[in-house]
Amino acid sequence: MAQRGVQLDPKKFCCSICLDLLKDPVTIPCGHSYCMNCIKSFWDKEDEQEIHSCPQCRQTFTPRPVLVKNTMLVDLVEELKKTGLQAADHCCAVPEDVACDVCTGRKLKAVKFCLVCLASYCENHLQPHHDAAPLKKHKLVDPSQKLQENICSRHDEVMKMFCRTDQQCICYLCSVEEHKGHDTVSAAAERTERQRELQLSRQKIQERIQDSEKDVRSWQQTVEALNGSAVKAVEESEKIFTEMIGLLEKRRADVKQQIRSQQETEVSRVKELLEKLQQEIAEMKRKDAELKQLSHTEDHNQFLHNFLSLSELIKSTEPSSTIRPVVMSFDCVAPVSKIRDKLLDALGEKGTKQENGKTTSQQQPNPGRAESFQTYRHYPRVYQYIDDDFM
Repeated sequence: MAQRGVQLDPKKFCCSICLDLLKDPVTIPCGHSYCMNCIKSFWDKEDEQEIHSCPQCRQTFTPRPVLVKNTMLVDLVEELKKTGLQAADHCCAVPEDVACDVCTGRKLKAVKFCLVCLASYCENHLQPHHDAAPLKKHKLVDPSQKLQENICSRHDEVMKMFCRTDQQCICYLCSVEEHKGHDTVSAAAERTERQRELQLSRQKIQERIQDSEKDVRSWQQTVEALNGSAVKAVEESEKIFTEMIGLLEKRRADVKQQIRSQQETEVSRVKELLEKLQQEIAEMKRKDAELKQLSHTEDHNQFLHNFLSLSELIKSTEPSSTIRPVVMSFDCVAPVSKIRDKLLDALGEKGTKQENGKTTSQQQPNPGRAESFQTYRHYPRVYQYIDDDFM
């Protein structure tokens, strides 16, 4: 238990995640301590990776450690609150914070910026703006390092005007001096106009995304159709080659390989187009996210500053031409059937033939008969028919 008169450094009792004095402190296996809610939230984000780490030393733990309140730290933090030792250092501004403009010595972290006084205030020095009637009318915003960009370097005034002639934010004095005669409006009015443009650009992008997603689904159906057509073609060609298995074994393999090769070529081409479309969708979603983030910017001047830098992004929303899917056929049945018919004719044999969609049975020759041997002299011509009609 901390005793009065013992000098304690409050920084040692601050959570490195929220930078505030420890609340319900817990100590994890590596020895570092955090607020229970802070370390829980931090580990919740890492749950998908199934490996949990310490935010300070990066030591990893598997499985997720069970958190138990550190009763000793609880007592020490409570003692610090009672003795009031944490009041000063706890609120001191760090380099990434906006410091109070009124504080002397060690500056405290600012909580508000006054657009009338053009100054940042900590909680203590902001109190007059809550109590004094004239100061209550001042416009207070969250402090930011970028707020200095809203101050006119020439007149030290808030830039509440926008010069459309020069496309820049200006203060009121600028509008009656060096920008006199220019087309000037309030920053809020210009923001409203640009916001409308922004919404139209987002609408175009979203419509384009929907169209591209439809194209993706169509191309996916094309891939399925290509695969189905290829399978059907292989099956039909197999049936025909089965009738000629003794003479056309090699040609059956050639036909099958040709279909597979054509299938791979076409599917590969379609997949390349799919990948291109998906990349285009991802790029348009990224642009939409940037424009959405810009549309939510509260500060008018910051919005206009960022809007001008994204003007090229807004203009590049026109849709690109899209090739519509075309399903090609794998029709090898006709040439193979022609080869079979010529083969039967050349051999002088009779078998099962397809005529006008009907199956007709033809008498098979008897190898024992003398005249049937005359058919074998036609064998050399068979391969010539196959090469002429199929290759």
